[in-house]
Order: sequence, then structure tokens, then C-alpha cells
Amino acid sequence: MLSKKQQRHIIATVGTVIFMLLVFLILWLVRLYAVVPEQEEGVEIAFGEVEEAGGYMAQESEAVPLPAPEPAAPVLPSAPSDNDLLTQEDDEALALRKAQEEKERARKQAEAAEKQRQREEQARLEAERKAREAAEAERKAKEAEAIAKANQFGSLFGNSGNNSGSGDSQGSGQKGNPVGHGSSGGNSWSLSGRGIKGTLPQPANTFNQEGRVIVEIRVNAAGQVVSAVHKGGTVSDKTTIQLALDAAKKAKFTEGDHDQIGTITYNFKFN
Repeated sequence: MLSKKQQRHIIATVGTVIFMLLVFLILWLVRLYAVVPEQEEGVEIAFGEVEEAGGYMAQESEAVPLPAPEPAAPVLPSAPSDNDLLTQEDDEALALRKAQEEKERARKQAEAAEKQRQREEQARLEAERKAREAAEAERKAKEAEAIAKANQFGSLFGNSGNNSGSGDSQGSGQKGNPVGHGSSGGNSWSLSGRGIKGTLPQPANTFNQEGRVIVEIRVNAAGQVVSAVHKGGTVSDKTTIQLALDAAKKAKFTEGDHDQIGTITYNFKFN
């Protein structure tokens, strides 16, 4: 029995022989089918003036008609390519983006205009508020100056005895008071240089709290109360405060030269 080494040697030898045979066969086939170029045959030319000297070249060649040209094929419109579609899509996207940018720009301009309008409106309101405050401050200054002058004149007249009054300040009524204050029915009033006419009006007895209500009054030259404002006290009930304001507006004082500011104090007590 052959060993494995001998078997491999035999297989290699047989394989080499088969390979050589295949190579030889391929080369033989290539040589067999090789194209051999044809050699040009010589043409005999006769020189001389005889007619036969021209050989077959002297014979007139027959005219061979040329084929008619084929008509050109009509040019068909080409279908849109991917590049054309991409270009069209790019144009549409660009137009859409421009429209959105214009819309956004218009929105921002509108917002800016609205903010500017609000700032101008706020500045106008602020200017009006300052003008009102300045006018009110000027009015109060003039009013305070007028009151100071009136109080000064009233004190002079009171000292001279021109505003003599009658009646008991502890009683139910007063005709006048040279010092410009007094009391009536448990309530008191103060108005420099003025006296009260008749009795001090009393609030209705429908109040809900006990305590004191101070009312600031403004009295004109004719002695009428033209305004009454709550200025303090110990009562917080709005109904009771309104009763005091209503009563103060009914008070009548002696005449003067101009408006004056005074007070009426009401003391509310349950019976």
C-alpha cells in the first residue's frame, strides 16, 4: 500500500500533466483560428499608346447612384428630468421661504408700531397726570394762601368785636361766635371768624356705632357748606359716617369775604 506522501506525489504529477495538456490544447486552438491577413495581388500595367495599354483601368466606370438621404427623425420633447424637478422644488421652497420672511417682517413691524403707540399713549397719560397734579398743587397752594389770609382777617375782626354773637355755647343753639368755634347738642364746630346760624344740624339717630366722626367742611362767602369730607375719628361704620356728612352739609354760617375751611365734630352715643 502506498503511503500518503507517495499518494500526494502521484496526484501532483497527474495534475501537472493535465495542466500542461490543457495549455497545449489552448495554444493549438488559438493558432488554428488565427486570422491570416490577405496579401494584395499585383496588377499588371501596360505602358504605351495602344488602346490595350490602359488595361481594365482605362474602361469607363459605370455611375453608381447614391442612396437618398434618410429623413431626420423628429425631435421629441424630453421628459422632465430629476434635475428639473429638483430645480422646480427649490424655486417653490425659495418662494415659500420669502413669503414667510415677508410675513414675519410685517408682523414684527406691526408689533414695533403697537409698542411705539403704547409708549406714546403712556407718555401722554403720564404728562396729563403730571399736569393735573401740578394744577391741583397750585390750586391747593392758592386755597391755603386764601384761607391763611381769611383766618388772619377773621382774627382781626373777631378781636374787634364785629362778629358778636348771642346764645350759650353749651346750649342747643348759637347765633354767632367771635372766636369762630363752639358746640351744640354735644357736637362741636370750628370755622375761624365765622359764627353759626341757628343750631348745628344733628345726624339722624339711626347710627350703628358709638364714637366720634370729624368732618372737614368748606363754606362759601354766603355761609353755605359747599363740601363735606370725612377726615377721621373713631367710627368706621360707613352708614354712621354718611349720617355725619349729611348733617354737616345742612349747617349755615355767617357770611364772609371768600371760601373758608373748617370742621364739625359729631359724637355718636346710644341713648
